[in-house]
Amino acid sequence: MSPSPSKEARTISGMFDAIAPRYDLLNRILSAGFDRRWRRRAIASLALAGDETLLDVCAGTADVALEARRGVGRSRAGRVIAVDFSEAMLAIGRRKVEAAGDTTALVRGDAMRLPIAEGRIDAVTAAFGVRNVEDAGAACREMHRVLRPGGRLAILEFAIPTLPVVRQAYLGYFSVVLPALGRLVSRHSTAYSYLPASVGAFPSPARFAALLRDVGFVGVTANRLTLGIVYMYRARKA
Repeated sequence: MSPSPSKEARTISGMFDAIAPRYDLLNRILSAGFDRRWRRRAIASLALAGDETLLDVCAGTADVALEARRGVGRSRAGRVIAVDFSEAMLAIGRRKVEAAGDTTALVRGDAMRLPIAEGRIDAVTAAFGVRNVEDAGAACREMHRVLRPGGRLAILEFAIPTLPVVRQAYLGYFSVVLPALGRLVSRHSTAYSYLPASVGAFPSPARFAALLRDVGFVGVTANRLTLGIVYMYRARKA
Protein backbone atom coordinates (compact mmCIF):
# COMPACT_ATOMS: atom_id res chain seq x y z
CA MET A 1 0.00 0.00 0.00
CA SER A 2 1.05 3.59 -0.61
CA PRO A 3 2.11 5.92 2.21
CA SER A 4 -0.62 7.68 4.18
CA PRO A 5 -2.17 10.30 1.88
CA SER A 6 -2.77 13.93 2.76
CA LYS A 7 -6.26 14.53 4.16
CA GLU A 8 -6.13 18.31 4.27
CA ALA A 9 -9.74 19.40 3.75
CA ARG A 10 -9.12 21.69 0.78
CA THR A 11 -7.14 19.00 -1.05
CA ILE A 12 -9.75 16.27 -0.52
CA SER A 13 -12.75 18.47 -1.34
CA GLY A 14 -10.99 19.67 -4.48
CA MET A 15 -10.33 16.09 -5.55
CA PHE A 16 -13.97 15.09 -5.07
CA ASP A 17 -15.13 18.23 -6.87
CA ALA A 18 -13.00 17.17 -9.85
CA ILE A 19 -14.29 13.57 -10.06
CA ALA A 20 -17.93 14.34 -9.19
CA PRO A 21 -19.33 14.08 -12.76
CA ARG A 22 -18.18 10.45 -13.09
CA TYR A 23 -18.29 9.44 -9.43
CA ASP A 24 -21.53 7.44 -9.54
CA LEU A 25 -20.53 5.60 -12.73
CA LEU A 26 -17.17 4.63 -11.27
CA ASN A 27 -18.77 3.42 -8.05
CA ARG A 28 -20.92 0.98 -10.03
CA ILE A 29 -18.04 -0.19 -12.22
CA LEU A 30 -15.35 -0.51 -9.56
CA SER A 31 -17.61 -2.24 -7.00
CA ALA A 32 -19.28 -4.48 -9.63
CA GLY A 33 -22.60 -3.09 -8.40
CA PHE A 34 -22.05 -4.16 -4.79
CA ASP A 35 -22.05 -0.54 -3.56
CA ARG A 36 -25.84 -0.33 -3.61
CA ARG A 37 -26.16 -3.65 -1.80
CA TRP A 38 -23.83 -2.41 0.96
CA ARG A 39 -25.77 0.83 1.37
CA ARG A 40 -29.08 -1.00 1.56
CA ARG A 41 -27.65 -3.32 4.21
CA ALA A 42 -26.66 -0.32 6.34
CA ILE A 43 -30.08 1.32 6.03
CA ALA A 44 -31.88 -1.92 6.86
CA SER A 45 -29.70 -2.33 9.98
CA LEU A 46 -31.06 0.92 11.42
CA ALA A 47 -34.65 -0.42 11.51
CA LEU A 48 -36.13 3.01 10.79
CA ALA A 49 -39.86 3.21 11.46
CA GLY A 50 -40.60 6.02 8.99
CA ASP A 51 -40.81 9.01 11.33
CA GLU A 52 -37.14 9.43 12.25
CA THR A 53 -34.62 12.02 11.09
CA LEU A 54 -31.53 10.48 9.51
CA LEU A 55 -28.26 12.35 9.09
CA ASP A 56 -26.02 11.09 6.27
CA VAL A 57 -22.43 12.25 6.80
CA CYS A 58 -19.98 12.41 3.88
CA ALA A 59 -23.09 12.12 1.73
CA GLY A 60 -21.49 12.47 -1.69
CA THR A 61 -24.15 12.51 -4.41
CA ALA A 62 -26.99 11.55 -2.02
CA ASP A 63 -27.25 7.85 -2.87
CA VAL A 64 -27.65 6.81 0.78
CA ALA A 65 -30.07 9.65 1.48
CA LEU A 66 -32.35 8.72 -1.41
CA GLU A 67 -32.17 5.01 -0.62
CA ALA A 68 -33.15 5.74 2.98
CA ARG A 69 -36.10 7.84 1.84
CA ARG A 70 -37.29 5.11 -0.54
CA GLY A 71 -36.85 2.55 2.21
CA VAL A 72 -35.25 -0.86 2.46
CA GLY A 73 -37.76 -3.47 3.55
CA ARG A 74 -39.49 -1.92 6.57
CA SER A 75 -36.65 0.51 7.29
CA ARG A 76 -37.38 4.00 5.98
CA ALA A 77 -36.36 7.50 7.09
CA GLY A 78 -39.03 10.17 7.50
CA ARG A 79 -36.56 13.00 6.96
CA VAL A 80 -32.95 13.04 5.75
CA ILE A 81 -30.23 15.67 6.11
CA ALA A 82 -27.19 14.99 3.92
CA VAL A 83 -23.86 16.71 4.70
CA ASP A 84 -20.75 16.77 2.53
CA PHE A 85 -17.86 19.19 2.00
CA SER A 86 -17.72 18.85 -1.81
CA GLU A 87 -20.03 21.38 -3.47
CA ALA A 88 -19.79 19.60 -6.83
CA MET A 89 -20.93 16.31 -5.30
CA LEU A 90 -23.81 18.06 -3.53
CA ALA A 91 -24.86 19.77 -6.78
CA ILE A 92 -25.27 16.36 -8.42
CA GLY A 93 -27.09 15.13 -5.33
CA ARG A 94 -29.50 18.07 -5.47
CA ARG A 95 -30.36 17.25 -9.09
CA LYS A 96 -31.04 13.63 -8.11
CA VAL A 97 -33.19 14.69 -5.16
CA GLU A 98 -35.17 17.08 -7.35
CA ALA A 99 -35.65 14.43 -10.05
CA ALA A 100 -36.96 12.03 -7.40
CA GLY A 101 -39.38 14.65 -6.05
CA ASP A 102 -37.80 14.19 -2.63
CA THR A 103 -37.38 16.56 0.31
CA THR A 104 -33.87 15.57 1.45
CA ALA A 105 -31.88 18.61 2.61
CA LEU A 106 -28.33 18.72 1.25
CA VAL A 107 -25.94 20.88 3.25
CA ARG A 108 -22.30 21.72 2.70
CA GLY A 109 -20.42 21.05 5.92
CA ASP A 110 -17.42 19.48 7.62
CA ALA A 111 -17.82 16.07 9.30
CA MET A 112 -15.58 17.32 12.11
CA ARG A 113 -17.93 20.28 12.79
CA LEU A 114 -21.41 19.14 11.83
CA PRO A 115 -23.92 22.00 11.40
CA ILE A 116 -26.49 20.21 13.57
CA ALA A 117 -27.59 20.94 17.14
CA GLU A 118 -26.81 18.40 19.86
CA GLY A 119 -29.21 15.49 20.29
CA ARG A 120 -31.43 16.32 17.30
CA ILE A 121 -30.84 13.23 15.12
CA ASP A 122 -32.38 9.75 15.39
CA ALA A 123 -29.90 7.87 13.21
CA VAL A 124 -26.62 8.55 11.42
CA THR A 125 -25.05 6.92 8.37
CA ALA A 126 -21.64 7.42 6.79
CA ALA A 127 -20.82 5.38 3.69
CA PHE A 128 -17.16 5.21 2.63
CA GLY A 129 -16.36 8.72 3.80
CA VAL A 130 -14.95 8.61 7.31
CA ARG A 131 -11.53 7.57 6.03
CA ASN A 132 -11.40 10.82 4.02
CA VAL A 133 -11.82 13.00 7.11
CA GLU A 134 -8.66 14.57 8.49
CA ASP A 135 -9.51 13.45 12.04
CA ALA A 136 -11.76 10.37 12.09
CA GLY A 137 -12.06 10.55 15.87
CA ALA A 138 -13.40 14.10 15.69
CA ALA A 139 -15.97 13.03 13.09
CA CYS A 140 -17.11 10.15 15.29
CA ARG A 141 -17.43 12.46 18.30
CA GLU A 142 -19.59 14.79 16.19
CA MET A 143 -21.82 11.93 15.08
CA HIS A 144 -22.21 10.93 18.73
CA ARG A 145 -22.96 14.53 19.74
CA VAL A 146 -25.81 15.07 17.26
CA LEU A 147 -27.55 11.78 18.05
CA ARG A 148 -30.33 11.72 20.60
CA PRO A 149 -29.99 9.19 23.46
CA GLY A 150 -30.66 5.76 21.99
CA GLY A 151 -29.90 6.99 18.44
CA ARG A 152 -28.31 4.49 16.06
CA LEU A 153 -25.21 4.63 13.88
CA ALA A 154 -24.25 2.67 10.77
CA ILE A 155 -20.88 3.26 9.08
CA LEU A 156 -19.59 1.50 5.96
CA GLU A 157 -15.87 1.48 5.25
CA PHE A 158 -13.45 -0.43 3.07
CA ALA A 159 -10.93 -2.73 4.71
CA ILE A 160 -8.03 -4.97 3.72
CA PRO A 161 -9.23 -8.60 3.68
CA THR A 162 -7.39 -10.97 6.00
CA LEU A 163 -7.95 -14.27 4.13
CA PRO A 164 -4.62 -14.80 2.29
CA VAL A 165 -5.98 -15.67 -1.17
CA VAL A 166 -8.63 -12.94 -1.07
CA ARG A 167 -6.11 -10.43 0.30
CA GLN A 168 -3.62 -11.11 -2.49
CA ALA A 169 -6.23 -10.79 -5.24
CA TYR A 170 -7.75 -7.71 -3.63
CA LEU A 171 -4.45 -5.90 -3.23
CA GLY A 172 -3.59 -6.59 -6.86
CA TYR A 173 -6.92 -5.20 -8.05
CA PHE A 174 -6.89 -2.30 -5.60
CA SER A 175 -3.32 -1.24 -6.26
CA VAL A 176 -3.09 -1.73 -10.03
CA VAL A 177 -6.41 -2.25 -11.83
CA LEU A 178 -8.57 0.20 -9.86
CA PRO A 179 -6.23 3.22 -10.14
CA ALA A 180 -5.73 2.64 -13.89
CA LEU A 181 -9.44 2.25 -14.58
CA GLY A 182 -10.26 5.17 -12.31
CA ARG A 183 -7.81 7.45 -14.14
CA LEU A 184 -9.22 6.37 -17.51
CA VAL A 185 -12.86 7.06 -16.65
CA SER A 186 -12.53 10.00 -14.24
CA ARG A 187 -9.68 11.70 -16.15
CA HIS A 188 -8.18 12.57 -12.78
CA SER A 189 -4.52 11.64 -12.32
CA THR A 190 -4.48 10.90 -8.59
CA ALA A 191 -8.00 10.36 -7.19
CA TYR A 192 -8.06 6.60 -7.66
CA SER A 193 -4.53 6.17 -6.44
CA TYR A 194 -5.65 8.00 -3.31
CA LEU A 195 -8.37 5.40 -2.70
CA PRO A 196 -6.11 2.38 -1.96
CA ALA A 197 -3.74 4.60 0.00
CA SER A 198 -6.58 5.90 2.17
CA VAL A 199 -7.89 2.39 2.85
CA GLY A 200 -4.43 1.19 3.82
CA ALA A 201 -4.04 4.10 6.22
CA PHE A 202 -7.45 3.65 7.89
CA PRO A 203 -7.59 1.88 11.29
CA SER A 204 -8.22 -1.86 11.30
CA PRO A 205 -11.81 -2.96 12.08
CA ALA A 206 -10.86 -3.73 15.68
CA ARG A 207 -9.16 -0.36 16.15
CA PHE A 208 -12.01 1.58 14.55
CA ALA A 209 -14.57 -0.23 16.70
CA ALA A 210 -12.47 0.71 19.75
CA LEU A 211 -12.43 4.34 18.58
CA LEU A 212 -16.24 4.34 18.45
CA ARG A 213 -16.36 3.05 22.02
CA ASP A 214 -13.82 5.67 23.12
CA VAL A 215 -16.01 8.55 21.89
CA GLY A 216 -19.01 7.19 23.82
CA PHE A 217 -20.87 4.73 21.58
CA VAL A 218 -22.18 1.49 23.07
CA GLY A 219 -23.22 -1.81 21.52
CA VAL A 220 -20.49 -1.45 18.90
CA THR A 221 -20.22 -4.24 16.31
CA ALA A 222 -18.02 -4.64 13.24
CA ASN A 223 -19.61 -6.91 10.63
CA ARG A 224 -17.54 -8.22 7.74
CA LEU A 225 -19.20 -7.93 4.31
CA THR A 226 -18.15 -9.43 0.96
CA LEU A 227 -15.14 -11.44 2.17
CA GLY A 228 -13.88 -8.58 4.33
CA ILE A 229 -13.62 -5.99 1.55
CA VAL A 230 -16.09 -3.84 3.47
CA TYR A 231 -17.07 -3.61 7.14
CA MET A 232 -20.31 -2.30 8.55
CA TYR A 233 -19.94 -0.73 11.99
CA ARG A 234 -23.09 -0.45 14.09
CA ALA A 235 -23.48 1.33 17.41
CA ARG A 236 -25.85 3.44 19.44
CA LYS A 237 -25.73 6.37 21.82
CA ALA A 238 -26.41 5.32 25.40
